[in-house]
Amino acid sequence: MRTEREISTLLERLDYQNADSLETQDLDFKEWSGSFRDAVAKIVEAVVCLANGGGGTVVVGVADKIVGRARAVLGVPLTVEVDRLRAAIHNRTDPHVAPNVHVMGVSDGTGRLLLLDVPRTGALHTDTSGRGSVRVGTECMPLTGSQIAARLAARGTSDFTAEVVDGDPQDLISAAAMERLRDAASEEKAPTELLEQSDLDLLASLGVVRDGRLTRAGVLIAGKPGVIQREVPCFSWTYLQMRTEDDYVYRTDGREALPIALARIEDRLRGENPIQTVKQGLFHFEHRAYPDLALRELLLNAFGHADYQIASPVLLKRFGDRLEVSNPGSFIGGVTADNILHHPPVARNPALVEALVRLRLVNRSNLGVQRIFRMLLAEGKEPPTVEDLGGVVRFTMRSSNVSLPFRAFVDEQVERGINLTVDHLLILQHVVRHGEIDTSTAARICQRPEPVAREILSTMDRSMAMLDRGGTGSGTYWALRRDVHARLELPGHPDRDRRIDWESAKARVLSALRSRSSGEGAGLNNKDIRGIARLDRNQAYRLMSELRAEYAQIRSPGLGRGARYVWEEEGQSPAR
Repeated sequence: MRTEREISTLLERLDYQNADSLETQDLDFKEWSGSFRDAVAKIVEAVVCLANGGGGTVVVGVADKIVGRARAVLGVPLTVEVDRLRAAIHNRTDPHVAPNVHVMGVSDGTGRLLLLDVPRTGALHTDTSGRGSVRVGTECMPLTGSQIAARLAARGTSDFTAEVVDGDPQDLISAAAMERLRDAASEEKAPTELLEQSDLDLLASLGVVRDGRLTRAGVLIAGKPGVIQREVPCFSWTYLQMRTEDDYVYRTDGREALPIALARIEDRLRGENPIQTVKQGLFHFEHRAYPDLALRELLLNAFGHADYQIASPVLLKRFGDRLEVSNPGSFIGGVTADNILHHPPVARNPALVEALVRLRLVNRSNLGVQRIFRMLLAEGKEPPTVEDLGGVVRFTMRSSNVSLPFRAFVDEQVERGINLTVDHLLILQHVVRHGEIDTSTAARICQRPEPVAREILSTMDRSMAMLDRGGTGSGTYWALRRDVHARLELPGHPDRDRRIDWESAKARVLSALRSRSSGEGAGLNNKDIRGIARLDRNQAYRLMSELRAEYAQIRSPGLGRGARYVWEEEGQSPAR
């Protein structure tokens, strides 16, 4: 749930962006408009959406499409009673949702907003008319039948792959699939005593034979093609080699058992996975654009979490600069693209995933996604992007060469006994690419709460000696230490290119304003300020807002391209 302090910080940004752009998976802004009945109807819709999406906070009293805090923060009428609103929400939701409603004082509009903390209940909610939606990113998507089925699966009340099928298991399984299954499991060091069992005993040990009957999970990992098509008709995969965004030059499809499907796809990808040969001393090492192990994890993740009741394939698209792997079915059980790195594991297909776990092909602790991130980041590559596209989850890996200095740096840390986690690697890669990082950015990319992200950054500064801290207060940031910058062989100069501290930036801009107080081209525009202080547009705006509050001599900039801040010597003494 969001605190008043967090909301207050976001409201400050309304002067240059609308509330809609500030919304997230667990945060929604709503305007109070119309009668009590009309306003409650809109709020109930938002509460149901957030409750089904994992919970969050609804801020009532803010127009979400308007830029400018004074116009956007309208507030909630003083006549609206908190207890009455809470009761109305409770009575108009099914099952009932009872959000914690509290008042937040503001200086705009009616002087108060209402913050509704919506709990994550695990149930599926609608309004009393049966209408429901679920939060997907920043949108409220209709609660469809497939989403309801997915929720039931996440709660353990439905597992399509655990259902048994008719027929003698011996007649349903493929000898080729069983052979490939054993080979793949052997490569992953599965127990020898498990792999030496007979086919049926092995499948029983994997939990995919129950009471002498094969489950759909067993069909998926060992079934004959015809059996798979009959018992799991929605299962298939498609590989496309793309020429453009909407045209391909090559296509292949398959419906065979998972071990064979994996082998076919990996063979195809291996032939199109560029190799970088690197000489180190007397040896030559080969690095692929997409690490083989990361590809295996990505494929198993897609097949393991696919919704096999949706008539859509596991889809691979190979572009010149990237590889996209998509599986049918949105995230379930509270997992989102914004928390997937650390959310407890939730299996859509528990029976299938458990079998793959026993074969050591996947990890039940949800470490597969972290391994994908780690394999890419440790080679100096970009992390994958993860998207929930509403019924489809898509992972994207970018094609790039290994960074030898970064790879060597990571190896050195391991030799020194320093465990570089995915959090550390994400932060290092961000600073390598962008020069610096602040707490909120670290929290976002690491998918951690800000206090945790701040502690990670402090550890990388004080204990690991990788980062230097700069700035103060809300302007605090971290950059690479000079020796790390040199070790990674990065371009530029770590001191010269580093952002100046907030107070130093204010002093520098103030000095420039005074020196340009008259004559042609007097004053500074936003672009000038960004260049002087090395800030972005929004930071420059905030800096000038602070200076104008401190110095009455700074004239309002006006509007449009020609807007300039000007220092007027005849103004009053600096206002403190």
